[in-house]
Amino acid sequence: MTLRVGNFSGFYGDRFDAPREMLTGGEVDVLTGDYLAELTMLILARDRLKDPTAGYARTFLRQLEETLGLAHERGVRIVTNAGGLNPAGLAGAVRALAGRLGIPVRVAHVEGDDLTARHPGSLAAHAYLGGFGIAECLRAGADVVVTGRVTDAALVTGPAAAHFGWAPTDHDRLAGAVVAGHVLECGTQATGGNYAFFGERDPRHLRRPGFPLAEIHADGGSVVTKHPGTGGFVDVGTVTAQLLYETAGARYAGPDVTARLDTVRLTQDGPDRVRIEGVRGEAPPPTLKVGRNRLGGFRNEVVFVLTGLDIEAKADLVREQMGDALAASPPADVRWELARTDRADAGTEETASALLRLVVRDPRQEAVGRVLSGAAVELALASYPGFHVLAPPGKGSPYGVFEDGYVPRGDVRHVAVLHDGRRVTVREPADTAVPDGVPEPALPEPLPPGPTRRAPLGLLAGARSGDKGGNANVGVWVRSDDAWRWLAHELTVERLREMLPEAAGLPVTRHVLPHLRALNFLVEGILGEGVAAQARFDPQAKALGEWLRSRHLDIPEALL
Repeated sequence: MTLRVGNFSGFYGDRFDAPREMLTGGEVDVLTGDYLAELTMLILARDRLKDPTAGYARTFLRQLEETLGLAHERGVRIVTNAGGLNPAGLAGAVRALAGRLGIPVRVAHVEGDDLTARHPGSLAAHAYLGGFGIAECLRAGADVVVTGRVTDAALVTGPAAAHFGWAPTDHDRLAGAVVAGHVLECGTQATGGNYAFFGERDPRHLRRPGFPLAEIHADGGSVVTKHPGTGGFVDVGTVTAQLLYETAGARYAGPDVTARLDTVRLTQDGPDRVRIEGVRGEAPPPTLKVGRNRLGGFRNEVVFVLTGLDIEAKADLVREQMGDALAASPPADVRWELARTDRADAGTEETASALLRLVVRDPRQEAVGRVLSGAAVELALASYPGFHVLAPPGKGSPYGVFEDGYVPRGDVRHVAVLHDGRRVTVREPADTAVPDGVPEPALPEPLPPGPTRRAPLGLLAGARSGDKGGNANVGVWVRSDDAWRWLAHELTVERLREMLPEAAGLPVTRHVLPHLRALNFLVEGILGEGVAAQARFDPQAKALGEWLRSRHLDIPEALL
């Protein structure tokens, strides 16, 4: 009764040949493709403004043109959220493609997530649906199921619920599938991609990681693995890293179930096999998350190159000059950032140079366009020695803002549109519960005092970080019990703020996950108004964890 679910896409733009690799590399029952992220929804919304028939991931259609026949021959079903803002449109396009290719496949889709009309001023506002609409489509015989904005894990909970006959009250089983889905959703991040300890592996194995799959069992337990002979690797570390990615507390709430991440147990089950078991689930919340993208205003930037000596003085001069030039019509938001990429006595001009970045934002395009470009260009012969910029500023471009909120489940009509055209309203779960915080579990006994050495945290700990709107999470884990005894006591909220000064004035919450030997930190507001607003150098906090690993602190020599 094992259900083999594979993944072939972790984002819009992932490896094009992945569907064929997954279909030809080994046995699989269902293939899932995750194309949606907060920024992707904004990109698709802008596509739809230009063409009302657009709004879905066109790449998926091109991939399907090469693999639909193969999937049909092998009896593999395909479930994807590539429908984006227009799942009905993509479903129709898939039917047309199948007809042109002469492949008799049944195509269904899920809708009801689009709440844009209820949010004036939004480019896109969509509720995060669960997997039971997908399950309805599969139970009715669909070969391809297209959705809009569902949770990433719903691409796995839906097929699992359909295959095993799970009901909405099967909380533990659903929670197990949510965990498996969360591991699969980002593709090769589960098989060695973006992995903190990549340097311990043969580089040849990392050049082209294979995509992951999960063998899901009727009790909700699973084994994460990959096709034989493919690149990359699957071990407890890669799965731990992905489990921590873009999560926060011990209760991971979703539309199908609230999964208790503090109950997850991982064991190595053989080469490239990690068993996930023990996952407990609770009733889902009475509300659904809604992601809203709107136009935030206009943005422009210029990067001044400062070379050689007196870097700070050069930066001060150009700041004052630009301030004077912008004073007549100052933009609403002005941000300066000096990146000291320069080195003393450098062997090349580039390594002798620092970068001073000016970013301006305003509701008015003229306030960030001609005013900024004129002010910057006019300084060409009147500022610091060696004046030049990486590129002249343009007229300014629109930027988006992501906001999330919640609506009662009854405000959203979750509908499965079956392959024969029938419309089935998906029933909401009868039992719901507002997820409470989990009391911090007892910490292990601290290590006894001993000699320490000043060293980077990353010699001992792995990390993975990511974005949720304007917030970022940083998951940190270690690989031995003694290291956990040290990390649990050493890496407090206060210590994190010391190591990441950008978080010093922001709300930070620490969550303890002993079974994973992990700490997960939520840093609120560090990304401003979200990735599309590009409020910081790393707007999706992808490398925030690696910055943390590079910071030095006193580590017990016994652990090094």
